[in-house]
Amino acid sequence: MLLIVVAAAGAFAYDSAQKDKIADGVTVAGVDVGGMDADEARAAVRRELLSPLRHELEVSLGSETWTLPGEKLKVRANIDEAVDEAVAESQDGGLPTRLVRYVSGGELDEPVAADLEYSQPAINRFVRRVAEEVNRDPIDASVSPGSDSLNVIPGQSGRKLRDVRLTEDLEEAVLNADAPHTVVARVHKTKPEVTTKQVAGEYPSYLTLDRGSFTLRLWKDLKLAKTYPVAVGQEGLETPEGLYEIQAKEENPTWHVPESDWAGSLAGATIPPGPSNPIKARWMAIYEGAGIHGTEETSSLGSAASHGCVRMAIPDVEELYDQVEVGTPIYIG
Repeated sequence: MLLIVVAAAGAFAYDSAQKDKIADGVTVAGVDVGGMDADEARAAVRRELLSPLRHELEVSLGSETWTLPGEKLKVRANIDEAVDEAVAESQDGGLPTRLVRYVSGGELDEPVAADLEYSQPAINRFVRRVAEEVNRDPIDASVSPGSDSLNVIPGQSGRKLRDVRLTEDLEEAVLNADAPHTVVARVHKTKPEVTTKQVAGEYPSYLTLDRGSFTLRLWKDLKLAKTYPVAVGQEGLETPEGLYEIQAKEENPTWHVPESDWAGSLAGATIPPGPSNPIKARWMAIYEGAGIHGTEETSSLGSAASHGCVRMAIPDVEELYDQVEVGTPIYIG
């Protein structure tokens, strides 16, 4: 009986000495904490679980790279709660069960989870920053006009970051110490609305005016179709330089004389079609009173003689009128 009492007392004493120890076989978030007290276990989990996860993440795209510092991710875990649970699990099962484990050297094989968390807003902000620098709008194909030429500027594809994919890849890497810390970004191309092949369709007709050579050129589908001799504005009343478009068209137009000094007594008058109206046959408005029109003064063609308008021979202006629409671009150089 005395031996039994002594043995029981020894068992109680040993068990009491083990109450703050974690049983062999218990892990916290995969970290073996068997045989440790609570403080040792917390330190081990922080060292082996959190420290490897406090790394920076890098995103690469070709030669470009972006870095998200580890401290901004704020990786954390409920280590205190998990260690307390590990200690409690070690004491579970009653004294007889624990004594059998002590004597036999058995293990609990009890995994305890430690929920890991990180700053999702930090990843979202990082992905937005990468997207701002990666995304590029497509550029439509266009036309670069000169006074005697038309050059096609090819369209360019844009690119858009696959931001959802990048976010998922970063989320996978942030809590995986073994995952690559450099994530390769993926993009997809975005097509221009007007491709190089389509650009001619955007400009079924185009006009260019070379004031120096007094030549008006008509381009159809960006190919030279016809050249016309013209008169342009005289010194001080030059035909305006720049890119414009045909704003309006009129057959046998009425002349609304501008309020200008050169108009003399006719300033502000309205001249109907007829012998006293110098604007003959057709009118194609360009800009602030300047336009293309027919003239009977064919001797002025090939010179700077008008008050800003573009004069054409009547057969030529009638032919041109039928080949251009309102909105047709005209470049004057």
